[in-house]
Amino acid sequence: MRAPAGYPLPVHVTFYGTRGSCPCSGAGYRKYGGNTPCVALEADATPLLIMDLGTGLRALGEVLDRQLHRQGKPLEATALLTHLHFDHIMGLPFFRPLQDPGAIIDVYGPSQENMTLQEVMKSVVQPPFFPIEMSEFRGELRFLDTADDDLVVGNAKIRSRTVPHRGHTLGFRIEADSKTVVYLPDHQAPLDRQEVSDAVLELCEGADVLIHDAQYTDEEFTEKHDWGHSTVPYAIRVAADAGVRRLVLFHHDPAHSDRDIDRMVSTARKLPDARRLADITAAYEGMTIELGS
Repeated sequence: MRAPAGYPLPVHVTFYGTRGSCPCSGAGYRKYGGNTPCVALEADATPLLIMDLGTGLRALGEVLDRQLHRQGKPLEATALLTHLHFDHIMGLPFFRPLQDPGAIIDVYGPSQENMTLQEVMKSVVQPPFFPIEMSEFRGELRFLDTADDDLVVGNAKIRSRTVPHRGHTLGFRIEADSKTVVYLPDHQAPLDRQEVSDAVLELCEGADVLIHDAQYTDEEFTEKHDWGHSTVPYAIRVAADAGVRRLVLFHHDPAHSDRDIDRMVSTARKLPDARRLADITAAYEGMTIELGS
């Protein structure tokens, strides 16, 4: 619901995909969901911001399609793509608003060695990997290479920084209407899980909400310490060291059922560093966070 005339629209953050690595389904995933990363942010006087293009993008597209048809206009949006692993891009060909002529989506994301972002994405969405090419979409995708940059989109100030992960990976800080949301879905914790990189601290400093990689337990991290992800206790350390108010655990491992995640959240809230935060929760599909102006 929009605010009355003359008042700014509160910042809304809605989760359409919260799972990491690969999509999953079944009775054990009903609470937190099985779609891969996609988060939408709405703010006053700002085009829709879409964080990552995982399979949750299809569900977002269905919601937007109904709204756009009622309004009689195509979509204008900006996507912030953290990196190019399959779980973060596989929803793009199934995004319904791209079938509408006049739709425009600006996609900011990392280039790869010797290839632009556009070249990489075109090479993935084409036969034999997919039955059609991106040039067959009726809407327009405009790919913009970014790294350690500061951007302005509508009323939002966006900072992107390179963060530790396997491959060129970005984290994003979004400031809109005096509220700050940070998106770090894939973040490689150091082996000792003690230090936090300067780039990550810069992104997270004083944020109202931090959406952070929390894929592994400490035991799982011991076996997969170089797979590119964080533990729940390390996510809390990052948030606490940066003075974050609210931590949202994200990028749930496909091996973790709803009960597993419930236990992880319960344990997390009892850790010493958790006392330095106002709230710790785990993202689930359909969850909306409203940050009042």
